[in-house]
Amino acid sequence: MLEAEQYDTWYETARGRWIGQEEFSSVMKLITPTAGQTLLEIGSGTGYFSHKFKQRGLRVIGIDPDKAMNDYASTKHKDIKFIRGDGLNLPFADNSFDYCAAITSLCFISDPEKALAEMWRVSRQSVVLGLLNRHSLLYYMKRNSKGYQGARWDTIKSVKEWANQLIPTATFTFYSAIWLPNGGVVSRRVENIMPAQYPYAGFLAVALEKQ
Repeated sequence: MLEAEQYDTWYETARGRWIGQEEFSSVMKLITPTAGQTLLEIGSGTGYFSHKFKQRGLRVIGIDPDKAMNDYASTKHKDIKFIRGDGLNLPFADNSFDYCAAITSLCFISDPEKALAEMWRVSRQSVVLGLLNRHSLLYYMKRNSKGYQGARWDTIKSVKEWANQLIPTATFTFYSAIWLPNGGVVSRRVENIMPAQYPYAGFLAVALEKQ
């Protein structure tokens, strides 16, 4: 796992900026928030995605079990509330937020099905996930690198199996990004011509919406 400052510094590199924007753009295809709606981000880390959600007009709270990450995020993004907590036992009442999101953080939670059920419980509208795709070139190139150590690589099939346990029933939608992970000119050109719902890209953005 990267330290907080290392994590944020990576997002300032050319490759990191491109990947971060592609991931966030995929997520935002799945929700159409209005100004003032609320979002809880699970595993908010340094606040990178929390900040992006806030820029879209959402009122955001981030929750993360890592004190160092929370301290860093609170210092960098003073206009967002970050709390320390466990995604398997969220300290909020049912239907507390319009949305819940977990962007490349659910992969570090040991019981994703239980975590998803908790997110579902506190959400009024939908849960949005950003997942590392096991069926991807990114998996074969980066699964043993430092930034991905300890991560679980998921599949669309596994998410659908988790979602089958949710009450009320969820509708399932996904988009994908990061077909070629090196972030160079060729990667960006390929990204522009690939289908938006390609199941073998490195990043899967999944929405589970309450019916």
